[in-house]
Amino acid sequence: MSNLQTPSQSMIPAAVCVLIPTYNNAKTLRRVLDGVLVYTEQVIVVNDGSTDTTAEILADYPFITVQHLEKNSGKGKALRKGFEIAKTQGFQYAITIDSDGQHFPDDIPVFIEALQQNDGNVLLIGGRQMDQAGIPKKSSFGNKFSNFWFWFETGIKLADTQSGYRLYPLESIPKKLYTNKFELEIEVIVRSAWKGIEVKNVPIKILYDPNERVSHFRPFKDFTRISILNTVLVLISLLYIFPRNAFRSFKKKSFKDFLREDILGTDDSDFVKSISIALGVFIGIAPIWGFQSFLSIFLASVFRLNKGLCFAFSNVSIPPMIPLIIWGSIQTGKLLIPSTKPLLDYSHIDFQAISEHFLQYVLGSLTLALVAALLFGFSSFTLLRFNQRR
Repeated sequence: MSNLQTPSQSMIPAAVCVLIPTYNNAKTLRRVLDGVLVYTEQVIVVNDGSTDTTAEILADYPFITVQHLEKNSGKGKALRKGFEIAKTQGFQYAITIDSDGQHFPDDIPVFIEALQQNDGNVLLIGGRQMDQAGIPKKSSFGNKFSNFWFWFETGIKLADTQSGYRLYPLESIPKKLYTNKFELEIEVIVRSAWKGIEVKNVPIKILYDPNERVSHFRPFKDFTRISILNTVLVLISLLYIFPRNAFRSFKKKSFKDFLREDILGTDDSDFVKSISIALGVFIGIAPIWGFQSFLSIFLASVFRLNKGLCFAFSNVSIPPMIPLIIWGSIQTGKLLIPSTKPLLDYSHIDFQAISEHFLQYVLGSLTLALVAALLFGFSSFTLLRFNQRR
């Protein structure tokens, strides 16, 4: 039995609870509970089908809310159940802490202080020092991998996106979550950011003790699940979120402000702007019809260029220009690969003409795209520098 007595007074606001999902962490669960109860008795534990002595340990804490799941369904399912219970009990925020002993309960005030400094519509993630001694290299790599895709999908740069020590605004996060395993912690922060919730890191301590820590992360299966989720989120970002955000920004601003702030990107250097323009022109002329918009935004994001400029100039291949671009590509290609078949002018361009001059078209379009990209890039850089000097 635990010698712990029920706290007489909560040390965190009444609107905040602590949510602990647990699965076969009997070695560390009691220590985590005792540490959390120093700060609050507003505790919810979801026992995700543990087969060790977890249930017996939880029986020693009758003053906290405990939900036992019959079988192990995954951390995501346990969190979803915990969110549901917390909202039913009237809580507005839930601080989640892992039961494997890696998190320090005395960091709870860090989250409360950060919450009070913000307007409340914020999702806080504990930022771990991943370069400290004892942190497994696979954990550090996985975190960097996750950070990159979160940035790509939301435009928000974080130092740690995988920490399970978090504060969730329960009424603001998506009401419907779809994943059940570790990938839920990625789904919820990406979709929350899409809703306009501020997602931030707060500094926390971390303990990795290989003698007592039990990790249930399955490298192959869970990494595959996470990769599939990120693929879906990237597609949604490119096909819906980015265009939606651009449209909303356009509606809120005058055309002049939209052009200056969102398309030209006043914070980008002249070099970045000109490279963005050059890349857009190259993609627009290159023989990748149907994928120009996707590739322009994707590559601009990967290389941290101006997505608006790259996308705008990739539309150099608007329908009226397509026959002229194809004709110019074939003519350029014929300079490199001679052909006896005549090509009159761009008004006679059709699928038969392209098939008869296919090699000339492919090689010529790439050459034309490169020359046009260099020309547009150099010209735009010169004009931008001239305008800046004025």
